[in-house]
Amino acid sequence: MSENGVKLTMKDFKTDQEVRWCPGCGDYAILAAMQSFMPELGIERERTVFVSGIGCAARFPYYMNTYGMHSIHGRAPAIATGLASSRRDLSVWVVTGDGDALSIGGNHLIHALRRNVNFKILLFNNKIYGLTKGQYSPTSELGMVTKSTPMGSLDHPFNPLSLAIGAEATFVARAIDTDKKGMTEVLRAAAAHRGSAFVEIFQNCPIFNDDAWDFVRDDKEGVNRIALQSGEPIRWGAEGQKALRQRSDGSIEVCAGADGDALVHDAAHESPSLAFALSRVTQETHGGTPVGIFRQVVRPVYDDLMAGQIETAVEKRGQGDLAALLTSGETWTIA
Repeated sequence: MSENGVKLTMKDFKTDQEVRWCPGCGDYAILAAMQSFMPELGIERERTVFVSGIGCAARFPYYMNTYGMHSIHGRAPAIATGLASSRRDLSVWVVTGDGDALSIGGNHLIHALRRNVNFKILLFNNKIYGLTKGQYSPTSELGMVTKSTPMGSLDHPFNPLSLAIGAEATFVARAIDTDKKGMTEVLRAAAAHRGSAFVEIFQNCPIFNDDAWDFVRDDKEGVNRIALQSGEPIRWGAEGQKALRQRSDGSIEVCAGADGDALVHDAAHESPSLAFALSRVTQETHGGTPVGIFRQVVRPVYDDLMAGQIETAVEKRGQGDLAALLTSGETWTIA
């Protein structure tokens, strides 16, 4: 039920635009999950805005029956910052991809996160440039052969979660396009969070990087998928036979599920060090991939702080006189 008493449904968030992604693209599942989840928020479509940059993911605003902007390559967080800080009554979402957010948009992303602007950033990670037909991206693995790296990529890839946690984002999570239940739980928590919420979504590109995440996308029994639940020991495997524990140096290692030293997840821990250590747990290094909420802490929100400064300035100086300001100090008249 929206704030004006109108009950919204999934259908209300669907547009009349033809959805134009490649057959089998993971974006379809993410779109469907978002459209079915949005009515839960009870926020009118007129107070909801989706901002995107450039890339396959950037088509998202066309398919959400809300306000939206298909903006500039990499600049979606900057545009969304202006919107969220000037219109605090809006629910603002940024939809981006690994190339858009972490290449040309990397600087905008980290500063939006450190400022703790009140919006939600969904990063669709398929480890490839899909829209421009298969060049390597900032998350492509070392040695990956693509159209732009025919002899293999020489670049060490970004870990999006490590980057976000390093920027001290107050909410950091990971979801999978094929796991609607898990994705919805993460989106629900992100929507409720005051401040910047960063969600990486493993998304399959069937044309240019098919099966990149199959080891965890198709894992229905929890063999490779490590589900993070705050307050619970971190265990996984078909029968919970594996667990994680923290070494004295702060890093994380695998131990037996029955080990009494199994690490208990604490997403609300004030220090980002634990969340960062968890972000370094990968299929290659630990034989499992964490999904869920890594970090969820409370910190002053940029939008509120800015509004407070404006209120203080108005109280001290009144509404102000622009003409007086422009003619204050030394001025010249050009004949």
